[in-house]
Amino acid sequence: MTDTRDRTPTTVADVRSRLNGRDIRSIAIFVAIAFALAWLVALPLWLGDGLASPLFPIIGIAMMATPAVAALVMVFFIDRPQRRARSLGLWPLKPAGRLIGYALLGIFVPIVLALVALPIGAALGVFPADFVNFSGFQQTITEQLRALGESTLPLPLPLGTLVILQLVTLPTAAFINLLPALGEELGWRGWLLPKLMPLGPVSAILISGVIWGLWHAPLILLGYNYVGAPGWLALAAMVGTCIVFGAIFGWLRLRSDSVWPAALAHAAFNGAGGTFLLFAMAGEQVDTTQATVLGWSGWIVPLALVIVLLATGQFRRPSPPQTSTETVTAPTDAASRSAEEVVTDDR
Repeated sequence: MTDTRDRTPTTVADVRSRLNGRDIRSIAIFVAIAFALAWLVALPLWLGDGLASPLFPIIGIAMMATPAVAALVMVFFIDRPQRRARSLGLWPLKPAGRLIGYALLGIFVPIVLALVALPIGAALGVFPADFVNFSGFQQTITEQLRALGESTLPLPLPLGTLVILQLVTLPTAAFINLLPALGEELGWRGWLLPKLMPLGPVSAILISGVIWGLWHAPLILLGYNYVGAPGWLALAAMVGTCIVFGAIFGWLRLRSDSVWPAALAHAAFNGAGGTFLLFAMAGEQVDTTQATVLGWSGWIVPLALVIVLLATGQFRRPSPPQTSTETVTAPTDAASRSAEEVVTDDR
């Protein structure tokens, strides 16, 4: 029998046949809560000095918690599943080997993708690079020291050594940024993605990515991530970034059956996003709608990876352990339904 869950729905009726009315209602409520809270939290920036406000760092972290709040509202007050922590991918933390393996991928894959994006952008002429003298990094250090009233020379270590130290410490960002990243991942990959999976992996990736990207609007429209870009272009670029990298985070969530590898990946991604400053040319403006992991040239490698994962059927949850046929010959209806829920949905 053909499994229609892997086929992308093409009509509204097809969507409704995959998601029942209760699921659609739950998704709408979740999105409304997450978006409303994000705009509410960011409102002081819009009424004040924008990204120049001293409140911006606090507001940015608080905004990252809004998807988690929406997810918790859903599991405690709307859907109320029996296993709330499991439905969000918070528990159980086993099998340990699988969880650790995907957690390590979550830490290192975003870092590699962030670094690979830079020579690709340079080769395509959209990233002004200086991979030899690190002149942009030198300029950044000089400006920071001058702002502190410190002497700019000599530096405590050779510039190349400082660059290496920056790169070596990148994995620690996955742990430093973990709690804020978990605030987003608990909502987007913990709750939303599994709800959308009955539509098939392609539709689930696209829909969740668009929602995640548009959720960033309160900050993106103020110039966050895409300095100098028109609002519509910046928001479109953010949606593209969220679709591509959200797919990778989603793969980690589904294959590990846990939200923690996705949260580590999100945290590592945020930490590695600024690595382009190490290798940029001094005096040149980097157009992040085109360069870095935030721009189209930085999507090439991760998009190819996502296509391979889709083509090989990797966007599915791991199969549950097989029960010995010597002890169990025919599962009950209740057990069959339980197994179906574990494999296909979090509901």
